[in-house]
Amino acid sequence: MKLFLYKIIHLFYKSLPFGDILNSSFSAVFKLFFFQKLLGFNRKVNWQVHWSSSVLEPRKIKRGKNFRASSKNVYLDGRNGIVFGENVWIGPSVKIISQNHDLLNFTEYQTTNPIKIGSNSWIGGGAIILPDVVLGDHTVVGAGAVVTKSFPLKNQVIAGNPAKKIKKIPNYGSIKKQNNK
Repeated sequence: MKLFLYKIIHLFYKSLPFGDILNSSFSAVFKLFFFQKLLGFNRKVNWQVHWSSSVLEPRKIKRGKNFRASSKNVYLDGRNGIVFGENVWIGPSVKIISQNHDLLNFTEYQTTNPIKIGSNSWIGGGAIILPDVVLGDHTVVGAGAVVTKSFPLKNQVIAGNPAKKIKKIPNYGSIKKQNNK
């Protein structure tokens, strides 16, 4: 029965791989579906997003497989574009802002390159990523960080305000837990 309901829900998220829906709990998938598609919160977004979140210009946001942005209060401003690699996880209250006001005329906006976030990255709760930023593969952004410049290298943790590289980490998935023998 659950598989049948998952398939019906998947009809409303055609761009989302079916496996991404199956990898989530049924109650979480159904709640997001109910608020988003039936009640209309973020209805134009074609992937699952929490009803308390805001997404501007979802058609300019490109996502790889296993993209997770269903946390509460996420703000995605895709007006200049955002490109997410595969396996990117977005924590609660994250703001990714691709467009900014012109400093000399606040009624005009600056055009910049899209924000790019590499594969196997995790954006911690409350982090803010500003326009024209590029983050390399397997970048972990610490909670509350304000990312004002690019960090194009891979396998890194960045944190702080403004964000800076605080440590290098091994390749994603390269170290198995000791309990898994």
